[in-house]
Amino acid sequence: MGNTELSARELVKRTADELERGSRYSITKEHIQHGSVSVYAHCLSVAEESVRIARIMNLNVDLDSLVRGALLHDYFLYDWHDNPDGRHNVHGFTHPYTALKNAKQDFTLSKKECDIIVHHMFPLVPLPPHSKEAWIVCLADKICATRETLLMRRAAHADSNAV
Repeated sequence: MGNTELSARELVKRTADELERGSRYSITKEHIQHGSVSVYAHCLSVAEESVRIARIMNLNVDLDSLVRGALLHDYFLYDWHDNPDGRHNVHGFTHPYTALKNAKQDFTLSKKECDIIVHHMFPLVPLPPHSKEAWIVCLADKICATRETLLMRRAAHADSNAV
């Protein structure tokens, strides 16, 4: 079955499984990204959302690079909430470069995958994406981060009202 016939979830899961073999990818399960959502779960969500956006908009994209780049966009491999010395205060500005460095150490990346990883924080990092795939992941990341953050706040609000 080709990638175009697979559901977004099936395609992303298959690619994530491939990335986990022989790499440090499973470390992303150990760190929290937003609220109680792990970096791993966040990257899965971003990859699925990216595939949905490309398909809904009927865009001709490199689906393999789109999914791999989305899965690796936050491959920074540390807990940015653990910040005793203040070095993670600039995490939002620096983590795309750390993620790209780590991904290059563990995988062979296409030019589009590098573009996706290093430019996904635009406009916080003032380097705009160069490809459709990178623009899609940039948008999907913001959608997912907003959803995860709002769910975290909604849960906290519900807990405070239960008291």
